[in-house]
Amino acid sequence: MPNGQWYPPEWPDRIRALADGTLTVVAPRRAATVLLLRDGADGPEVHMVRRRTSMAFAGGAYAYPGGGVDPRDEHPVRWAGPSPAEWAARLGVAEAAEAQAIVCAAVRETFEESGVLLAGPTADSVVADTRGDDWEADRAALVARELAFADFLDRRGLVLRSDLLGAWARWITPEFEPRRYDTWFFVAALPAGQRASNASTEADRTVWIRPADAAAGYDRGELLMMPPTIATLRALERYGTSAEALEGAGDQDLGPVLAQARLEGGEVVLSWPGHEEFTKRVGTGGGARA
Repeated sequence: MPNGQWYPPEWPDRIRALADGTLTVVAPRRAATVLLLRDGADGPEVHMVRRRTSMAFAGGAYAYPGGGVDPRDEHPVRWAGPSPAEWAARLGVAEAAEAQAIVCAAVRETFEESGVLLAGPTADSVVADTRGDDWEADRAALVARELAFADFLDRRGLVLRSDLLGAWARWITPEFEPRRYDTWFFVAALPAGQRASNASTEADRTVWIRPADAAAGYDRGELLMMPPTIATLRALERYGTSAEALEGAGDQDLGPVLAQARLEGGEVVLSWPGHEEFTKRVGTGGGARA
């Protein structure tokens, strides 16, 4: 293929099964992911991880830190910034508790997978450093689900800084996928003093890279990515600083993007509304083409 689009070989058969009614559609799980930004000499850079090739979902693909919502993310939590009700309006969900859980998952997963924590002792401060054995012990307990994020913040006397996040996009895994996620994408700037690291067992590499460079690597077929990843990278290219990107988050459309699949003659046609570059046609032989 001419680019690095992640396209599993089993998709055509699953799409045909969906079309003839023999495939059971799995309900998507709520998830959140964060495009962590820092300013480099040539503009903003984004923190990306490469998923291990052994992973069942998107193995070898570049992505951002993130993961599923933990039911305990709805527990009462120390909070600063826009209220959960305000976030519900922005994220397009009905309940404030659901919005809180999504934002909480974004902050929690970022800490779990990169060691970066968007929280501070007060509503206008941020933790300066999250390195050390005590922080690592807490991070490991969160990953193992032995510790709820609300309890972690409470014990350390920290408040979640929801104002440090900007909602960027929402993508829903196609109906023919066996693992489905309803994922909200956020942007955030790396807090001063903190360092991002590869703290995830699901990733084998991390990079700081300019969005334009990452997109060019995808276009050359060198960097494997899913459609939401490359689409969000392209949207970031126009911003000259991390602050500009965060300010621009308020203008981003959060209408959910869900792939559509249809049969045309002997071909399967797969498309993402509003993102024509990802349209693929797959013939009876299984070969995909743009």
